[in-house]
Amino acid sequence: QVQLVESGGGLVQPGGSLRLSCVASGSIFRRYTTGWYRQAPGKQRELVAHITSGGSTNYVPSVKGRFAISRDNAKNTVDLQMNSLKPEDTAVYYCKLFGVATMPDYWGQGTQVTVSS
Repeated sequence: QVQLVESGGGLVQPGGSLRLSCVASGSIFRRYTTGWYRQAPGKQRELVAHITSGGSTNYVPSVKGRFAISRDNAKNTVDLQMNSLKPEDTAVYYCKLFGVATMPDYWGQGTQVTVSS
């Protein structure tokens, strides 16, 4: 069983920065694609960024150039550096380990990010 735990959320003013971290319980984490999703009230859950086991990244257009996803396979962590934050970035952010045919997806519990003056 894989457990994912997020941290680093909080309240920040527009233009500020936060760094979210996700730590996994098992060493298999490093073998799979991981990502960050977010869900704002009344909206669908959105894939913000993902990173493959080899380090290739992709971002939703609304955060490209402001956010950066990274992973440290030795520490079983995936981080999301968020800069130039906007009120529309406000959401609960979730870490995800992408499953395959023989392994289900795994999700963290979520961490709240609020961007407001």
